[in-house]
Amino acid sequence: MPPTPSDVARAIAQVALGAALLGAGTAHLTTGRREFQAQVPSWIPLDADTVVIGSGVVELGLGAALLGVWRHPARHHLGLLVAAFFVAVFPGNIAQLIEHRDAFGLDTDRKRALRLLGQPAIVAWALAATRPTAGHAR
Repeated sequence: MPPTPSDVARAIAQVALGAALLGAGTAHLTTGRREFQAQVPSWIPLDADTVVIGSGVVELGLGAALLGVWRHPARHHLGLLVAAFFVAVFPGNIAQLIEHRDAFGLDTDRKRALRLLGQPAIVAWALAATRPTAGHAR
């Protein structure tokens, strides 16, 4: 059965999310490393750089997986994992707000608070982009 327009849109959204995760993961390990450290909550009993490196590696793996399984019916399970990752890192965004840490141009509490509103959108993106296509049941 040929893909429907919604199947094509989901595939494009999945590839875009995979590319975004690869970009973010690369930034975690290179140019954005110090900025990402500002998002590690002070109450985490680990070195901030270790957390940034670890989350960067996870992002690279998730991004590569999203690009590698874009037509596979099991990608729905991967989408759940990606959404769970975005939920798991949300406390870092909250910490950046309540600990008043500047990073990524978020230099006011208003900007940091507005950023929090974007987190549910990327969770929804992960879930919507990896829903089973018309030709594949869960």
